[in-house]
Amino acid sequence: MIEFRVVPVAPFAQNCSILWNPSTRKGAVVDPGGDIDRILEAAKEERVELEKILLTHGHIDHAGGTAELAKRLGIPIEGPEEEERFWIDALAQQSQRFGFPKVEGFEPDRWLKDGDTVQVGGETLEVYHTPGHTPGHVIFFHRKAKLAIVGDVLFAGSIGRTDFPRGDFQTLIRSIRGKLWPLGSDVTFIPGHGPLSTFGEERRSNPFVADGQR
Repeated sequence: MIEFRVVPVAPFAQNCSILWNPSTRKGAVVDPGGDIDRILEAAKEERVELEKILLTHGHIDHAGGTAELAKRLGIPIEGPEEEERFWIDALAQQSQRFGFPKVEGFEPDRWLKDGDTVQVGGETLEVYHTPGHTPGHVIFFHRKAKLAIVGDVLFAGSIGRTDFPRGDFQTLIRSIRGKLWPLGSDVTFIPGHGPLSTFGEERRSNPFVADGQR
């Protein structure tokens, strides 16, 4: 099985997530956008040994603390999909534009592709490429726990922005309906910002992607 804790980080209150196997207490951190000490303190409180960093996409509020955390713990970085390279290469410019502390660049140890899997404490997460918000965005899905970490693809009552470079509204809608909905209406998801929800609730009530919406 898998357990998680959401740790809001960075000025945009981004939902960084710590995932772990409760049997081994080994886990991963997803989208360490900043506030590294806060993330490490949360991991310590949960008695979790962090083994890797997973990234959904390369925006500063999701990836800004990646290089520092990887260096401090000596752990690898997995994700996102390689189309996201241009956002990761632009982290320094992003930090200036949005008023974040200066950040270091990095090269993921493993770029992910649609259909890949990643291991977290011996548990398997499925990887789905979900472009639209950004071109190389991925989500992570734990099938047994019916839990998805979806970054900025989908929110409770909303969807990700598509007005950034290489964002596309119709592509995002296709990603949500084609990649997320088939995973099941009973799936709980952790979005990049705001409260958790389920795919079923968003199919009922989300004004952008509810069933019946065009």
